[in-house]
Amino acid sequence: MIECVSQTSFRSCLAILVLFGLTVFQVLAQEGEPPPIGGLTGGKSVFIPALPADLQIDGRLDDSVWERAALVSDFHQMSPFEYSPPSQKTEVRIFYTEDALYIGARMFEEDPSLITANVLLQGQGLPNDDSFNLMLDPYLDRRSGFIFEINANGVRVEGIYQNVSGVDRNWSGIWQAESSIDDQGWVTEIRIPFQSLSFDPGNTEWGINFRRTIRRNAEEIAWVSRNRLLNPSIAGTATGLEGLQQGLGLDVVPYLVMRKERVFGPGGYEDEVLEPQIDLFYKITPQLNAALTINTDFSATEVDTRQVNLTRFNLFFPEQRDFFIRDADIFQFGRIGVGANFNEEGNDALPRSALQNGRPFFSRRIGLSPGGQPVDINVGAKLSGRVGDWDVGTLVVNQDEDEVSGIDAQTVFVGRAALNVLNESLLGVIATSGDPRSNVDNNLVGADFRYRNSRLPGNKVVEGEVWYQQTDTDGISGDDASWGFGISSPNTAGWRGGYRYKRIEDNFNPALGFVNQTGIEDHSADIGFRHFLPTGNYVRSVYAGADTYRNSDLATGQVISEVKDIRANANNNVGDTVSVAVIRTREVLDRNFTIYRSSTGSGNIVIPPGDYAFTQGSARLSFAGRRRLSGNIRMTWGDYFGGNNFQRSVGVNWQPSNRYNLGMDVAENEIQLPEGNFTVRQISFDSLINFTPEISWSNRIQYDNVSEGIGINSRMRWIPEAGREAFLVLNWGMLDLDKDNEFNSINGDFSLKYNYTFRF
Repeated sequence: MIECVSQTSFRSCLAILVLFGLTVFQVLAQEGEPPPIGGLTGGKSVFIPALPADLQIDGRLDDSVWERAALVSDFHQMSPFEYSPPSQKTEVRIFYTEDALYIGARMFEEDPSLITANVLLQGQGLPNDDSFNLMLDPYLDRRSGFIFEINANGVRVEGIYQNVSGVDRNWSGIWQAESSIDDQGWVTEIRIPFQSLSFDPGNTEWGINFRRTIRRNAEEIAWVSRNRLLNPSIAGTATGLEGLQQGLGLDVVPYLVMRKERVFGPGGYEDEVLEPQIDLFYKITPQLNAALTINTDFSATEVDTRQVNLTRFNLFFPEQRDFFIRDADIFQFGRIGVGANFNEEGNDALPRSALQNGRPFFSRRIGLSPGGQPVDINVGAKLSGRVGDWDVGTLVVNQDEDEVSGIDAQTVFVGRAALNVLNESLLGVIATSGDPRSNVDNNLVGADFRYRNSRLPGNKVVEGEVWYQQTDTDGISGDDASWGFGISSPNTAGWRGGYRYKRIEDNFNPALGFVNQTGIEDHSADIGFRHFLPTGNYVRSVYAGADTYRNSDLATGQVISEVKDIRANANNNVGDTVSVAVIRTREVLDRNFTIYRSSTGSGNIVIPPGDYAFTQGSARLSFAGRRRLSGNIRMTWGDYFGGNNFQRSVGVNWQPSNRYNLGMDVAENEIQLPEGNFTVRQISFDSLINFTPEISWSNRIQYDNVSEGIGINSRMRWIPEAGREAFLVLNWGMLDLDKDNEFNSINGDFSLKYNYTFRF
């Protein structure tokens, strides 16, 4: 039975919660009636007409129906100088039929040869290309929505908003878009089926916004913006949306997977598999989605970026499997795992794994053994969406037995519900059941409150959260809670900062979550100031700030880790950045720390217990990715655990045309300690060939001298249209265990996967 407060001091918890509540109350008291969103002069809206049309989406606005569409042309500069006139003119036309929304946009350009259109691979991401961006908030709740982005090559990228301003770019939806370049600039034509969206059919008003990015001068142009931000809380309103149809709301996605696997060496084996798989997606209501996956296969999933762990705590690897990524925002809890501030500065002193520590649900716990090997998922079901003012999500997965680890087949469950309150805030609960990595019963419950107000005077933003979790594990009782709170002001100009506290007790055990430290409490804080220089300067903006992070033992109060830094950066008008920092670190070891393990074990390097403090300097120079040749250089140097270290890394990316892309990253960390010296090297090589926008071939080769392993991933991908995909994937692993520079194959698999979406 889960207790209310476990072993935590009730008075201490109450005092902190009351203090946080008073802070939130004071902010709320100042909020008053929210001012209209839409720039300097008031809110913006556009009436969208319903027009009969049967368009061929070809990236040309030559159909007569566009002349009768609504016209939006009152754009302003969002960055660098918000509300200033844009350097180039933009026109957007929009209308709808009963089954789809149509958008046509013309991006005028005085010199079309300056348009940056380097990306040709569908879904690759457009961080360095000229692009057009559409944001839709179908519920008009100012806290959720969809984002659709396209470049001048017709490459589509999409995502869903989470935590109001965070975007999950791994979400994928079915929509159509094409672009073309002419002597006036470039044009894009978009069709978004209503069947791809979740919405309330009784709501005739949606949130809507548009953004254009011009990479050659790092300029962003928006219809509506605030504090140089664009998200659902900062948008205009689309009116007139009536009679929208979603059909039956059923997507049937069958897959065919052919795979051959081989494990080399003693005990090795070969296996050939021909398996069907099916995913079903059904809109129970236009607002509530159901998903079912049977005989799930993840062979086409991208490989992880290799990391070498030189810390005492486990690293965090993000989820990359499509089934778990869909509607992942619903299950986000207490802003755990979300950057301290939603902008480029954040808190550099806070380790990324510490930021993720304490997550109640982390989907990579499902379908992977304790050793990281895939475990079959027999069936998975998900229900997610909205019921009234509630966001709801449930996930049930039946995982097959893992004979190697001796773990029985079992069913795991995750449930999440969050009530939308105030203007941009929510109050939620979460529950999980099951442990896919053991045969021990495990349960978790938690509650969180997330506050956001982006409508303060001076275009300022304030965010806050408070959360509590408790687990129940067979054979363990007491000290099984975790809780925390935070408050921040993530402004893009002027002052910004934040503070977070996190407490994780010794026996807190979220079997479906992520924990790499227990029996600890964390404090993290950051403050900084960004200044934009006047037009005409080579330097665009400068930033200076300080960050701190302290991790201490709950029982003794003794520091475990402590990091403090002072840093500054500057960027120019084309996107180049230079940054410098001074970092002070303290590590207190209460036991031996094996920082380096040799393949034989005889050459291990062990740091003895002690209180270690050291100072390092860091410098980084990065060049704008829009260039044919781009990259970055980084160096860190200074003291390290009674010795010293020197880190250097170079990343180079060469793109001779939008059909070819070659990249290489080389990192070397040279460490000299009283106990011994060693060097860590990591090398990765990436190549991408775009035969057409629909057909691509990508390769990644990764090596590190700690594992002495080489990993090869090669993927041929064909996307004839949205909703249809084919993959041809090769994964190969090799090791040099005796470090004689002769690598032996250890495993390999070759798979062919094809899927087709049938919509009803």
